[in-house]
Amino acid sequence: MEKMNNAFEKMKMLVGMEVEDEHQQPAIEEDGNSFSFMDDFNRQCTLTTKQRFYGFAICLVSGLTCTLLSILVFFHPIKFGITFTFGNLLALGSTAFLIGPKRQVSMMLDPVRIYATAIYLASMIIALFCAFYVRNKLLTLLAIMLEFGALIWYSLSYIPFARSMVSKIMVSCFDTEF
Repeated sequence: MEKMNNAFEKMKMLVGMEVEDEHQQPAIEEDGNSFSFMDDFNRQCTLTTKQRFYGFAICLVSGLTCTLLSILVFFHPIKFGITFTFGNLLALGSTAFLIGPKRQVSMMLDPVRIYATAIYLASMIIALFCAFYVRNKLLTLLAIMLEFGALIWYSLSYIPFARSMVSKIMVSCFDTEF
């Protein structure tokens, strides 16, 4: 049974979940508050491992379904923009179930990917704004293209050296002498 518990704890650490430690004491900050907002939020959102995996799977499958179904309404850019962006939001939120909202936010705000995160989130907001308020098909389609490019760049930020490799490939492709 001990081997099973150790393997389970290693799996939790692998996916980024916090491992329970009886000896761990909460750190008291200088202003007297024992926890920050995100720590309090994480404590209120305690889920079992099974619930986390179910939430992850449901959100991810729902997000991928919305994204794939958006292809059916591709020729209606406003509907396409809404379903594509909603699918991206669900897929992005699915990882918060797996690793927890605190770690998700801290990874998104990591200095390595802060700009990619900001551009990705801003492109989603712009796409929804163009779809809901402006209702211009061309602007919505351009916003979705920006969102897709930002999604690729954001995803590459999680793979070591991927963005620099893609940048070098793109430069070498467009750096042709005539």
